[in-house]
Amino acid sequence: MFYFFQARKSRIVDLVLLIGRLLFVAIFLGSGVNHLRRRENLAAYARSAGTPAAELLVPLTGAMLLAGGLLVGIGVWADLGALLLLAFLVPTAYFMHGYWRHDDPMERMNQQAHFMKNMSMAGACLAVFYLFEQFGHQIGLTLGGPVF
Repeated sequence: MFYFFQARKSRIVDLVLLIGRLLFVAIFLGSGVNHLRRRENLAAYARSAGTPAAELLVPLTGAMLLAGGLLVGIGVWADLGALLLLAFLVPTAYFMHGYWRHDDPMERMNQQAHFMKNMSMAGACLAVFYLFEQFGHQIGLTLGGPVF
């Protein structure tokens, strides 16, 4: 009887982790699609923020967002997916949301919120990387194991 409850608890925990992963990656998948569908507008915005090679980086980061989001979401090479998302978040926080470069208090506050959101999600990416690197083959409701 104890085994039944342990097995059931394990399935519930796996389901909770799956739901958490899907909620986490929803923003990246939507952003990735947006980067590819509206690349001209986003490249212009990135250029105005001082991002180098915006015309190249906007579709490239869109592909990174989609690939990383899908890998984490479906649990195939989720550790690699988390690193792809991390590689997007940190430079984006610096180049696109450098709040210290703004004099207008409202714009500074807005950009600081975006910067902190990106850094918070970067921390979550590190946690997902660790989780899948350490326990990837034990995690249920995935389609594969970790790369690393």
